[in-house]
Amino acid sequence: MFEKLSLSGVSNIEWLRLRKSGIGGSDAGAICGVNPYSSAMKVFQDKTSEAVEEQDSEAIRIGHDLEEYVAQRFTEATGLKVRKSNFMYRSVEHPFMIADVDRLIVGEDAGVECKTTSAYNADKWADGNIPLHYVMQCYHYMAVTGKKVWYIAAVILGREFTYRRLEWDDDLIEQLISIEADFWNNHVAKGVIPPPDGSRACDEVLEQYFHTAKKASAIALVGFDEKLRRREEILGFISELQEEQKQIEQEVKLFMRDNELASSDSFRVSWKNIDSTKLDTKRIKEECPELYADYGKVSHSRRFEVRVA
Repeated sequence: MFEKLSLSGVSNIEWLRLRKSGIGGSDAGAICGVNPYSSAMKVFQDKTSEAVEEQDSEAIRIGHDLEEYVAQRFTEATGLKVRKSNFMYRSVEHPFMIADVDRLIVGEDAGVECKTTSAYNADKWADGNIPLHYVMQCYHYMAVTGKKVWYIAAVILGREFTYRRLEWDDDLIEQLISIEADFWNNHVAKGVIPPPDGSRACDEVLEQYFHTAKKASAIALVGFDEKLRRREEILGFISELQEEQKQIEQEVKLFMRDNELASSDSFRVSWKNIDSTKLDTKRIKEECPELYADYGKVSHSRRFEVRVA
């Protein structure tokens, strides 16, 4: 069972605030650790902060503007009619789960998620595949609405239109609900930051939360010796692999000599001339200190270093 909240007349800012009241479909993949562009920590930050930020990028605009086109292509390909749903759905049993769906199918207990993606991502849709974070998004919608089927339709820009059909899976949906319940009840509700996952998204969130260190402050480092030893081992492996990588590159360069391109049946290598211009900031600071002061921009960040005691 679910409750419906009308989105008719709701502004974008109000809609963004509503999204903070629960876990949406686009959050599910991040919470499950399968979204390459987000993380559980990033979702936590969004749900617990007061800030409401309207995101605007070319990719977001394309996705929004082409949503109707993707829906039309889906109807052409399948013969299934679709309609917009001007509601936000909230699970009665699990009120932390919300859904703002793209389309519902007329006459069928199903919905459709509409996507647009770059041709560079075409391989992620090859052979019937679906990016995992989109799979979790669709199953999240099924869990909230109770609908037994969800389609995902995608236009791969400049390449093709494709769609997939996902059916209700008891085990997967039960596991998804459990993961989301743990995230909401033990992290969002309690204000406890979820553990990091090594993603760039986590780096960004940590920088935002703890962007400035208290001068001369220090704490005892408890419980991290083994992990930091493992970090030293990893750095050693990386160094060895980078050296091997460099050696291979140098061998290819020696083979190419003064040629710009080289190719085989499997690879295409370029070693091109590049001209770049950089400002000599040291000289400007010495010879034109006032100019440097006027145009110099101070950036603030924290440097993370580990030294063996």
